[in-house]
Amino acid sequence: MTRPLTIRSWLTLMTALLAVATWPDPGQSLPQGAPETVCDTMLPFHSGGSVLPQNSVSPFSVETSSSTLGQGQTLRVDLTGVPAGLSFGGYMIQARNRNPPYQIVGQFGPARDGTIKLMNCENSVNNSATHSNAGPKQQVLLEWQSPVDFLGQVVFNATIAQSYNEFWVGVPSQPVQIVRRDVSAPTLPTQSPSAASGTTRAPYVPPNYVAPNNVAAVSADPIYNGCGQSKNCFGFPDGCVASKTCTSITVVTVRGDVFEFEIQSGKGTNAAYVAVGLSDDAKMGDDLTTECVPENGRVNLYSSLTSASPYAAVRSSVSQNSARLLDASIVDGVIYCRVQRDAVTNVQGRTFDLRNGKYHLLVASGSSLKENSVGYHDIGRLPSAQAINLAEVQDLGGSSKLLVQLHGAFMIAAWIGTTSLGIIFARYFKQTWVGSQSCGKDQWFAWHRLLMVTTWSLTIAAYVLIWVELKRAVWHAHSIIGLITVILCFIQPIGALFRPGPNDKKRPYFNWGHWLGGNLAHILGIVTIFFSVKLPKAELPEWMDWILVGFVVVHVLVHLIFSIAGMASERHLSQRANTFQMGDMSHHQQHAMRNGMSMERKMDAPYAAMRKGLLGVYGVVLLLFVVVLILLVVLAPIEQFLGKS
Repeated sequence: MTRPLTIRSWLTLMTALLAVATWPDPGQSLPQGAPETVCDTMLPFHSGGSVLPQNSVSPFSVETSSSTLGQGQTLRVDLTGVPAGLSFGGYMIQARNRNPPYQIVGQFGPARDGTIKLMNCENSVNNSATHSNAGPKQQVLLEWQSPVDFLGQVVFNATIAQSYNEFWVGVPSQPVQIVRRDVSAPTLPTQSPSAASGTTRAPYVPPNYVAPNNVAAVSADPIYNGCGQSKNCFGFPDGCVASKTCTSITVVTVRGDVFEFEIQSGKGTNAAYVAVGLSDDAKMGDDLTTECVPENGRVNLYSSLTSASPYAAVRSSVSQNSARLLDASIVDGVIYCRVQRDAVTNVQGRTFDLRNGKYHLLVASGSSLKENSVGYHDIGRLPSAQAINLAEVQDLGGSSKLLVQLHGAFMIAAWIGTTSLGIIFARYFKQTWVGSQSCGKDQWFAWHRLLMVTTWSLTIAAYVLIWVELKRAVWHAHSIIGLITVILCFIQPIGALFRPGPNDKKRPYFNWGHWLGGNLAHILGIVTIFFSVKLPKAELPEWMDWILVGFVVVHVLVHLIFSIAGMASERHLSQRANTFQMGDMSHHQQHAMRNGMSMERKMDAPYAAMRKGLLGVYGVVLLLFVVVLILLVVLAPIEQFLGKS
């Protein structure tokens, strides 16, 4: 006999039915997209974490519309199945720095139809994206904007769910190189500038994930095989071929009338292009250039003709059929291409004859691109020391930097060293070493003249050296301000030859003009040295700026101390003169007082010992600054020198 259902039984049955009705459909993902609590792992918390991600190769892919992107620009990210038509439900995606600290970078744009839900992971706006509904979809297209303050490689990592209990975590894209770009870029709508800044977590990568072969690091680089034996190899920094550590390298192989060029950038350089030029004179200008540029997921080949003023590589001047791309790749940010050039190329009335001509190899690479051109070679540039026939295999070295190094050393010695000390003597030591002379002149004037003549000689010599090196005018901030400095320096001693006498009414005008010209030249000379730090040809470390700032601080501080001491000395003399009231003295006392003041003028001003001591300390510190700065110039690049030692 069946017992009637009790109230408790009815409640139990209804609870069970409700649980079945609300149990998630195994064919669906989380209906409102991934929660921000999984930003760290990108791991769905299905069934309380009891459902684990798949260990098999993902049937879905993450594709990008470009492998190279400028800062602040956008690209398209495509989530799709392999083969096409395979449906999935949910997803989550974010872009991360490929290198430590693996931070999330950039931001995604909203979809017009509302099918994309943007996520704010770790207080950064829109830096991740997920689905807004869990319905089946065969493709998702997203727009992503690169940050304006990031350079390097990013990889898009995605979690893609085919069903509630079947999903893949850490599905990667090919690396995308973020480079500086001179072209204005479209921007995505943004709610906060903090979206460009990254968080600092490592991405979730399944233990069984292995990078695809086309992005795996190569342990032994075959490009160096046969260098100096069967092919010509040249790269920078100078001497890198022997150590197989080139930042950029070109390899030339000649087989009869077949001229093959291999060009490759170094790992970790963030290069946007790598190029090699054929030059008659080892100077930029009128060089036939071969460029390898990653664009839209592939490495493209361009031929161009360089110009020196302004710096440019003009592709329209050269037939793009004069070279053929045989092989190309971009692996871990390393750009590689193999190119065959015609044996003879005619460009604007010039003939580049690879069979019979001799050319300097000029290797260059940079981190930015321009519209229809490569950007400046800020990563580096180096011409070979001698022009060669490409068929003659030999060891190649970089062109000598001796004249550039002497130019820099002379200018530092002149404008940091002798000028600084000469100005100190002229301004603060006219009442020191009174009565002592050298070569018939007061000590302060003898030292001032010696130091300024040294400045004049070093400056003129340095200017001649750089003209011999460049053989033409090159206009930028360093050269323009430097030229003004040289002109001021040149006319200073000429003006001194026409100095009016001490009692001439024009003497004050001369004194002010001489003071203004000297100090203005000194200031501009130091500014010119600051600008030299940014010149690629100088290869100076950026932290040299801080050494120059340190010198400026010391020099200004010394001027301040000397000025205070000078005012104290004048006040002391004034007080002594006012101690006696001449009207209350007898004729004999007044005569004795005048003789005493006359004798006092022939003695050192008060605090002379302090001035001499400070001068000695300043001279030693100044010498240290000059020695350190000259060593940075002569041993440039200093990082490479320290690495060898």
